[in-house]
Amino acid sequence: MCSPPGEAQRHVTAELPGPSLAEIRAARERASAVAVVTPLEESRFLSDVLGAPVHLKAENLQRTGSYKIRGAYNRLSQLSAEERERGVVAASAGNHAQGVALAARELGIHATIFMPIGVALPKLQATRNYGADVVLHGHVVDETLQAAAEFAERTGAVLIPPFDHPDIVAGQGGLALEILEQLPDVANVIVPIGGGGLISGIASAFAQLEPELGRRVRVIGVQAENAASFTHSLAAGEPVAVATAPTIADGIAVGRPGELNFAIIREAVDQVVTVHDDDTARALVVLLERAKLVVEPAGAVGVAAMLTGRIEVEGPTVVMLSGGNIDPMVMERVISRGLAASQRYLKVNIPLPDRPGQLARIAELIAEANANVVEVLHTRHGIGLQISEVEIEIHMETRGSEHAELVLRRLREAGYSPRVDGTV
Repeated sequence: MCSPPGEAQRHVTAELPGPSLAEIRAARERASAVAVVTPLEESRFLSDVLGAPVHLKAENLQRTGSYKIRGAYNRLSQLSAEERERGVVAASAGNHAQGVALAARELGIHATIFMPIGVALPKLQATRNYGADVVLHGHVVDETLQAAAEFAERTGAVLIPPFDHPDIVAGQGGLALEILEQLPDVANVIVPIGGGGLISGIASAFAQLEPELGRRVRVIGVQAENAASFTHSLAAGEPVAVATAPTIADGIAVGRPGELNFAIIREAVDQVVTVHDDDTARALVVLLERAKLVVEPAGAVGVAAMLTGRIEVEGPTVVMLSGGNIDPMVMERVISRGLAASQRYLKVNIPLPDRPGQLARIAELIAEANANVVEVLHTRHGIGLQISEVEIEIHMETRGSEHAELVLRRLREAGYSPRVDGTV
């Protein structure tokens, strides 16, 4: 039963809704036709942070760049000949679209994918390259989903949902079996949550395996703070819709849990926590630097939860890196955000007397503190400036929070008043 963080947890032993363990095993066998066994890499850095052995399950290296191919292929492979003839349709801003498109191509099924207007170009191109017909419709995913449903009703194409279907859940649940083969003594698995397809499959498999294993594997879910539908739904005791705010973890920005997914998660998931976007950005930078892995923000929330101390565990722990499909332009912004969140990229505004030599003096102080100036902006028109003052905005690279504080202290000791994020 899933309870608030910190409370004792236990699995319900009654039969779970959704796919059986036999169906999950069969789904894994089917998906093996297209899905690769992704690496499980130990992270010494994260092990030191968590105080327990940490392994990264790199589904960002999966075909199509995410775990979604597992559930999509399992669903499509079980369509009847008549259903295959009608074709399939799906709606997605990225990973589900690519999973369905590839699965359809491999099975010789015509696929139509609805994607939002303004979808990231790499995701659009990848979906088309897998052979699907792509229709751009709507500015938000809800509009795109509605258009796909109307297309299915009008044409007879089979609608492939992203998470709320037993075949999808079974396909994703095969990951639990893969993890057990790679790390037989796994004690905890940390999983990103959007609509709940991935975590419900993994949690269902581990719950049903408990008698066979003679122990319980804890499953912990992580959501973005700005799209935390499961925390509200678990508190309400039923799936509820929440208004999602913008988040860099767009791959898990789902406003309402799936019905089947919620029913499984309520019984089989031990804990659900949320993380802030700044923490997710910092986690993405850590994965780049420490693990040499490119991960999309939605796939990095589990690492963010570990870095911020939201999760306490004992024993070998696996964190799911659920996807790596990130637009390079978005990556640039997220990396900058992550560097700023860890105070390795510092932006400082400093009011100065409008006389020669002041900028040179500021540059000298920063150089003496061994920080690196990246950009300087200069204005005489800032709000609150005296007529005899100017303001400079300096962007600099530092080595972290302690170094950033040293730079600010040196500036203050010299009589200046640097402002960071609007504060002195």
